[in-house]
Amino acid sequence: MSSSTVITNIAALVTNDPSLGDHSPLGLVRDAAVAVEGDRVVWTGESSKAPATDNRVDAGGRAVLPGFVDSHSHLLFGGDRTEEFNARMSGRRYSAGGIRTTVAATRAASDAELEAGLVRYLAEALRQGTTTFETKSGYGLTTADESRALRVAARHTDEVTFLGAHIVAPELADDPAAYVGLVTGEMLDACAPHARWIDVFCEQGAFDGDQARAILTAGKAKGLHPRIHANQLSQGPGVRLAVELDAASADHCTHLTDADVDALANSRTVATLLPGAEFSTRAPWPDARRLLDAGATVALSTDCNPGSSFTSSVPFCIALAVRDMGMTPDEAVWSATAGGAAALRRDDVGRLTPGAYADLTLLDAPSHVHLAYRPGVPLVAGVWRRGVRVH
Repeated sequence: MSSSTVITNIAALVTNDPSLGDHSPLGLVRDAAVAVEGDRVVWTGESSKAPATDNRVDAGGRAVLPGFVDSHSHLLFGGDRTEEFNARMSGRRYSAGGIRTTVAATRAASDAELEAGLVRYLAEALRQGTTTFETKSGYGLTTADESRALRVAARHTDEVTFLGAHIVAPELADDPAAYVGLVTGEMLDACAPHARWIDVFCEQGAFDGDQARAILTAGKAKGLHPRIHANQLSQGPGVRLAVELDAASADHCTHLTDADVDALANSRTVATLLPGAEFSTRAPWPDARRLLDAGATVALSTDCNPGSSFTSSVPFCIALAVRDMGMTPDEAVWSATAGGAAALRRDDVGRLTPGAYADLTLLDAPSHVHLAYRPGVPLVAGVWRRGVRVH
């Protein structure tokens, strides 16, 4: 194994394989090591049993966990909404157009400006341990602007989502049926080659259940798999529609009925919780404990966007989930790694077991619990992506 790297002297290794270590969902191995060859993990176990190699990295008695999997973000946009946030946090009325403000700025931005912003936020996330991310269109709302956003995104990630159905485009605000026709027709034709997923904001003021079903069904017919913004602002049909269509993820899940929780618990659809949005809007927190106790699979993600959750920090979201959403530190870390992978229907990320990508985060701490225990502290001391140390 002379071409491989072995990271040794790991105080606590999160593998997310319950057959290993303490046999918990985290598969926590104490005094551990990880062997990497090329871009894959080839061995994990106790440090004393690590394979011999010329290239050894001493973790210094610190914790290692899988790179975070951020399965919900909106990183293709122009401008920002500082004034809107400042007014909201200051209790002042603010009459600007919310998403429409970003739509105008995005349409005015060049491809180079959009890509520069994307690269900046990806680098920011990588420094904080995120090695896999999904991102969406949704701030163009014309065929040309949506397709160019997806082309830019596809240069940087395989997890690209077409969100033409974010809101009804301002120029068709009086004719939402015409906009749904555009999204399911010409716009979808132009965007499908550049995306893996299709998404819709199913909410009062955006798209109702019938419109969302039509959009997601049209996307499925073009080979895109559904995910959905569901039940963020109010109870509604989004979660049950997600389960009906076998969506990979229902995202937000803040206002749920018992039937919604049962539907998620008895399906493959992951409940992706986005506490950055509640933090930034002072909205009620999602009840993660209710979902977990029912048996639903839960992911944690940043929802990084310029309006309601302008954070790229998964560690911050972990701390919020533990403090305010009823999650244990173990559950929050699992949801930000293996849970995010499940929300993307991936089994090659979010875990550190043979065959998985060698995406690792080294913490300047002896335990993953410090992510919640020491909120706001930059604990990420090293990041490997696909076997290459990138931070």
